[in-house]
Amino acid sequence: MVTRQDRRTPVRVRGRRSAGDVLAGIGAVAALAALLAGVPFALLTLFGSPLPEHLPAASDLTQKVGPGSLIAILVALVWLAWLQLAACVVVEVYAGVRGVGVPARVPLAGGTQSLVHRLVVAALLLFTATTTIMPAFSGGGLSQRPPAAAPAQMQPQSAAFHQVPDAPERPAAADRVAEDLAANPAEKSATTKIYRVQPPEGRHHESLWEIAEKCLGEGRRYKEIYSLNKGHVQPDGTRLTIASLIRPGWILEMPADAKGAKVVPVKDLHDYFRYGHAVPDEPEKPAPEPDPAPEQPAQPPASQPPASQPPASQPPASASPAPEQSRTPAPEQSPAPEKEAPQESEPAHPPAHAEGPSGELGGDAGSGGAEVPGQGAPEHEDTGTAFEFGWPQGLAAASLVAAGLLAALGRRRRAQLWNRAFGQMVVRPEGEAAEAERALRIGADDDAAKLLDLGLRHMSKSMAAGGRALPTVYGVHLGRGSLDLWIAPADRNPPAPWQAFDDGQVWRLRADALPMLEAAGLADVLAPYPGLVSIGTNANGRILVDLEAAHGLIALRGPDDVRRAALSAVALELATNRWSDHMRITLVGFDAELGEGLTEIAPDRVRAVPMLRDALPELEGRSEEVRQALAASGVDSVLTGRCRGVFGEAWMPHYLIMADAPDEQEADRLVALARTGTRMAAGYIVPGEVQGATWTWDVDAAGRLQAGVLGFDVDAQLVRDDDYRGVFELFRTAGRLDSVDLPGLAGGAEPPAAQQASVDIRLLGPIEIEAPGPMDESRRELCTELLVFLAAHPEGVHPTVLSGAIWPRGVSAGVRDATVARVSDWLGRDARGRPNLYTDERGRIRLGSEVRVDIAMFRWLVWRSAAEPASETAYMAYALDLVRGPLLAGRPRGRYAWLANHDLEYETPARIIDVAHRLVVLRLDEGDARGAVGAARAGLRLAPEDEGLWRDLLRATHATGDVAQVQVVVDELRARVVRDPFLDRLQPETEALVEELVPEWSAGAVTR
Repeated sequence: MVTRQDRRTPVRVRGRRSAGDVLAGIGAVAALAALLAGVPFALLTLFGSPLPEHLPAASDLTQKVGPGSLIAILVALVWLAWLQLAACVVVEVYAGVRGVGVPARVPLAGGTQSLVHRLVVAALLLFTATTTIMPAFSGGGLSQRPPAAAPAQMQPQSAAFHQVPDAPERPAAADRVAEDLAANPAEKSATTKIYRVQPPEGRHHESLWEIAEKCLGEGRRYKEIYSLNKGHVQPDGTRLTIASLIRPGWILEMPADAKGAKVVPVKDLHDYFRYGHAVPDEPEKPAPEPDPAPEQPAQPPASQPPASQPPASQPPASASPAPEQSRTPAPEQSPAPEKEAPQESEPAHPPAHAEGPSGELGGDAGSGGAEVPGQGAPEHEDTGTAFEFGWPQGLAAASLVAAGLLAALGRRRRAQLWNRAFGQMVVRPEGEAAEAERALRIGADDDAAKLLDLGLRHMSKSMAAGGRALPTVYGVHLGRGSLDLWIAPADRNPPAPWQAFDDGQVWRLRADALPMLEAAGLADVLAPYPGLVSIGTNANGRILVDLEAAHGLIALRGPDDVRRAALSAVALELATNRWSDHMRITLVGFDAELGEGLTEIAPDRVRAVPMLRDALPELEGRSEEVRQALAASGVDSVLTGRCRGVFGEAWMPHYLIMADAPDEQEADRLVALARTGTRMAAGYIVPGEVQGATWTWDVDAAGRLQAGVLGFDVDAQLVRDDDYRGVFELFRTAGRLDSVDLPGLAGGAEPPAAQQASVDIRLLGPIEIEAPGPMDESRRELCTELLVFLAAHPEGVHPTVLSGAIWPRGVSAGVRDATVARVSDWLGRDARGRPNLYTDERGRIRLGSEVRVDIAMFRWLVWRSAAEPASETAYMAYALDLVRGPLLAGRPRGRYAWLANHDLEYETPARIIDVAHRLVVLRLDEGDARGAVGAARAGLRLAPEDEGLWRDLLRATHATGDVAQVQVVVDELRARVVRDPFLDRLQPETEALVEELVPEWSAGAVTR
């Protein structure tokens, strides 16, 4: 195999058989002859005809069974096995000779058909070495093995198929065209049209619909393109099997009226499909073979659904990623910012960008290479040597785990704020805890969690309104901009806004439906599928499976450390997700740190016990409760009960997760409990090999997980010991009720603040930048974050520190300097011609004196209010006028992770809340109730969850004498509790004040 210009050269099929091939073929023919003719001949010779001489009578069923009867039964079983074998031979020979792709499956003949397949293939190879034969089956069953992508070297072939590498399922259209041309040379001048799928731009990827709109003028004609190209082997070795899955670099044959497509000779079409380009007629001299590269991983087998829930096609997310065809050139670098003094020697910068974790909705993974959060795409970074980062990458990769943990952390910090004293701020995490929070901020995908939660609840509500039963969901794909459910049986009529695809086997909900779902009022709808949990990611997004859909035990095999990390990730996600209600999780055999830590994070969900025997009585009792509820409620299933809201508490799930394999006796008892054959609001995951397990998953040392009959082959979601230790330390810090003093302003030196501004940076609300220079919209998010980081560090930062904060996964010095230069051009120059972004004499990058930051102005106004007591209220009012909303509102997902290591989010809200409270008190003392209301409202713009300010607002509104307005404020409080999924009720002080000011309003009016 020779590689030229990063492309795979054609693989030539050998035309001569080796002696081994001939011997294998002869042996296969002999074996088939012995099985097909020898077995019946022996049976007829020894035992006679299997047909009885007379019809059996009813008395034959009651007579005593003797040795003769047993032999007759065994002979009958052998005849049945032979008939099954003969059927397998007929099916395999037909499929092999006709080249129809994957042969039909003979019922109950998994192992037998696999053996017959190998014999038939070997026999057919004896007669022809160039016949297109269907792919070999994997060793364990009948899942199809697509050809692996091998751009740099030829993959090792199976010994039985080394003569026909990369054989397609059926003769491709290009192959047939080539054969027709060989028979009709006069047609060699004929042409056809092709289109090469373009690489992604930012987060946009081409689809067949868009290609049809662009080239054919009508998006609905995408089916014509799909029919022309279905099953073709593409340059990366894969095939077009699902219309929604195309990859950059693929070659698509187009209809004759296509515009903007490339016209190529039909004789070259085969080469375009195979290699992405036309192969020259004149053979080139072979280049020297490169050093052997690491073997490329084979593409995962096509999905095989559970036997009881067979979908007709492979789930779309199981496709493997397309290899990169070429490196994008580095961006043109702008001049570095001007310096006012010579710069010191720059220390070594961090290594260049290394690949980060893949993700799903909204962003960081997808076919063709999409933006990674915090990395600043569409900046094209030079690839350098990968290195170990200081923050826990496993947490960042687990985007739904991160979203759930951050939500729980927010609740914990809310309690911290309740206990914060005036003039103080809550304790900020440091060290390992801060790095854990940084990773959570990088990876958390709250929008995906919301879409999954609200989308499923809305579907359940709609199905109940229509009197329909919920479908069985055996897999979920959270992809770029959509949520897909793989359901069984297929249903082409999902409730709006869900859409059906793949003949109703896939229900899709697009991400743009999220605002509608948030306004739909779904708080009282039971979660229909609380057992959904992530098992990992592939090139297209995140894969989840429903633990309850197993209807039995799930066994996870693999190395101890990787297996434990996978189980820890499952436990963390179940304990903190938002798409479950009042679940119970029992952890068995985990170390004390994980058990106690999860119990501390989610005490209402998690229980940890040392041994399985401690958990079995509760599990068995819960199973019996569900059986009784099914009988008493009259519903046909747990899903129906949840959908209709009947006996709601009865359907709350209980999940068991074990760290160590159970002993034989406990395993038998657990299998008997779990294997119900129907959904019982329970799920069981145990490690190791367990006889009787319904599903068996395998995870290898490299972190690759194969989900058995479900057919998913993914990068497993792993949370290792060091990762969750940092999380637990983070939560312990958030549980501390002590606080630290705010940095003093009164009596101190005057804080710096720009009085004359040529650039405005506003952070007290949505981030706004007013600067004179131009800025490319595609780079605005990255450049804005860099500016905010510099604004939070008025003393300046070294370029190395800047790199680690803005590009946590690493970046090259060239990309960093180009970005800084771009920001410098954006900010322009001040009134004296000096750059508003410069490098000082210590080599630190900092903002100029005419860059005004609203937080710095706020601090200066507060300092002046303390320095001039006579004007205190005026300066405080000016300071609160700068507040437009929550701090840094609207910042994009995956960015600003450096805030976990900075005081900005701790000091600024505390200071603004204190100033607002102080101004309310001063204005009430002055008799200015309206002014006090305005001060409280200004503080609530930044901190709407602070109930101290809500109490200030209630008192100030009551002081105006407008009782109706007091009731309006109470209504606002009640609506806030209803909207907040993590707030059950108000603080006791707030409830007491409501009862005092509005006696006719009970406390129940502001609780949920």
